Amino acid sequence: MPPKIIEGIDELKELVGQEIGISDWVEVTQSRVDQFADATGDHQWIHVEVERAKTTSPFGNTIAHGFLTLSLLPLLASQTVKVEGNFKMGINYGLNRLRFPAPVVTGARLRARFTLQSVEDVAGGHQIVWAVTVEVEGAHKPSLVAEWLVRYYY
Repeated sequence: MPPKIIEGIDELKELVGQEIGISDWVEVTQSRVDQFADATGDHQWIHVEVERAKTTSPFGNTIAHGFLTLSLLPLLASQTVKVEGNFKMGINYGLNRLRFPAPVVTGARLRARFTLQSVEDVAGGHQIVWAVTVEVEGAHKPSLVAEWLVRYYY
């Protein structure tokens, strides 16, 4: 599904408090987990040792790194919403809150829900706060809950 196009900050401000959209499903493959482990140096067996995880892990399989799930937010956001405007750049400004309530078992599909919490003016631009919930297909608990800050500068 194409992302929701929001025509500028004024339109964005009118949407505060609303769920803006839900991303497409994205599969978390073992290859993606392994590449993330290589990129970060986090090769803990629960993520990369498939046979050991099948017999030893309480999840019966390897699981994605929590930070891998977090790193998918830009992809999931790009599938969900696009804020148009005459911005020079948009940046990831950080997080106010972040939790990983449940694991993402390798091979699972996940998607994100984006709710607009606030739009504030900052020097040279605007700060957007998204409430993001990443859910795993068929799971009862989300795998990630965060307040994500994004800034757009002119």
